[in-house]
Amino acid sequence: QVQLVESGGGLVQPGGSLRLSCAASGSGFSINAMGWYRQAPGRQRDLVATITSGGRTNYADSVKGRFTISGDNAKNTVYLQMNSLKPEDTAVYYCNAHVLGKTLYLTWGQGTQVTVSS
Repeated sequence: QVQLVESGGGLVQPGGSLRLSCAASGSGFSINAMGWYRQAPGRQRDLVATITSGGRTNYADSVKGRFTISGDNAKNTVYLQMNSLKPEDTAVYYCNAHVLGKTLYLTWGQGTQVTVSS
């Protein structure tokens, strides 16, 4: 089973930047796509951005122009560069991956807290 480990969250002031990372570990697998989602208290988990192994990206309207998703296929790692952060970006950010092992399945990381506050 592939495991995802996120890092890079923290506290930042409005207008600041953070870079999240998510690394997949395991053996005998490939990744078709990875993505970032976020969940604020009392809210559902929402899409932030996704990227395929071919580099095609998709963003939520609320983060377009501010966030950039990128990936390193050799390292099975995806990044989320977050600029011009707003208080409404505060949430737990989760990474997921569509993994092709013996079967095709979706797996999630444990989440990393991002807090935007002055």
